[in-house]
Amino acid sequence: MAKFQSLDFYDIDSSLSDEDRLIRNTVREFVDNEFMPLVREYYRKGEFPDQLIPRIGELGLLGSNLNGYGCAGLGAIAYGLINQELERGDSGLRSFASVQGSLVMYPIHAFGSEEQKEAWLPRLAAGDAVGCFGLTEPDFGSNPGGMRTRAEKTSDGWLLNGAKMWITNGTLSDIAVVWARTEDGIRGFLVEKGTEGFETKAMHGKLSLRASATSELLFENCLIPESNMLPKTTGLGSALKCLTQARYGIAWGVLGAAMACYDEALNYAKGRVQFSGKPIASHQLVQEKLVYMLNEITKAQLLALQLGKLKDAGKANNAQVSLAKRNNVHIALETARLARQILGANGILDDYQAMRHLCNLETVITYEGTHDIHTLILGSEITGLPAFS
Repeated sequence: MAKFQSLDFYDIDSSLSDEDRLIRNTVREFVDNEFMPLVREYYRKGEFPDQLIPRIGELGLLGSNLNGYGCAGLGAIAYGLINQELERGDSGLRSFASVQGSLVMYPIHAFGSEEQKEAWLPRLAAGDAVGCFGLTEPDFGSNPGGMRTRAEKTSDGWLLNGAKMWITNGTLSDIAVVWARTEDGIRGFLVEKGTEGFETKAMHGKLSLRASATSELLFENCLIPESNMLPKTTGLGSALKCLTQARYGIAWGVLGAAMACYDEALNYAKGRVQFSGKPIASHQLVQEKLVYMLNEITKAQLLALQLGKLKDAGKANNAQVSLAKRNNVHIALETARLARQILGANGILDDYQAMRHLCNLETVITYEGTHDIHTLILGSEITGLPAFS
């Protein structure tokens, strides 16, 4: 497999700080040297290589955009580049770090008590503990407001009943951030591994995101102490703020998958000789595919970079994040499809990356808000007229 080359047609590298470039290159080296030798084996097995978790924590990649409590406090662009390089390896790798940072550490950081922050954030940042985010339910994905999981107040705390589905990191987790309906609206709770009545089940049979732990969470009369409620959560909006953080990371992450597919297809086309004794890269139809990839990736890079600047300035809003997530996942998926076509029959072998990225991206275009849901978010933003029903 050819060495990855940086796709930077518009010299975006010159817009990055020295620190940004150092962080990107450090993560790229980790992915190349420590993750890529494992990914095919673990994708085949349908498992996440959890032996890498301490190393991921050691590199400061978990909750890296949060401040204090052992977190690196990086800016939005550096955080985006981390996600890009992780997903250049595999969407499962980026999903692990994204869930840990944006969906577990962020809500504890934003909505938790000081005691909760001190107890969990340093451990999660170091990779000494793993977390998951329980929002999606078997019957409520795109409509999280319909959730049926309930928490009832008791003299001893909260009694939790319900189920969550499609939960990344679930079977690996020491702590679950779980959203449940109460008499006072939807609130967030920390459910610790080993809590009586709390069970996690691995989901099998996946044809996508195979190098990722995807789980069901089941709650049957789980008694949650009062101290495990996230005290600053106020309704579904708190959970949606977490999703906005995760969607930002995805908008950058999928660029890595697209860049890996483009690079593989370009190198393959330059070396594959057919018909006239010339490489297929000299054929017009192949060049058209490569140019489309270059064109769309470059636009997506500029979109992510500007969004990162807005986020660092405190000016980014959820609709802008939706635009980047919607666009960039779409072009990454199209890039992976075209790369698989250029590879021909070889494209279905896991000696190559394109089919693995293609399958993964079919999940990424669905989770954290489907392509169509982000269309409706943007439609509502520009017209002022919600069209969700």
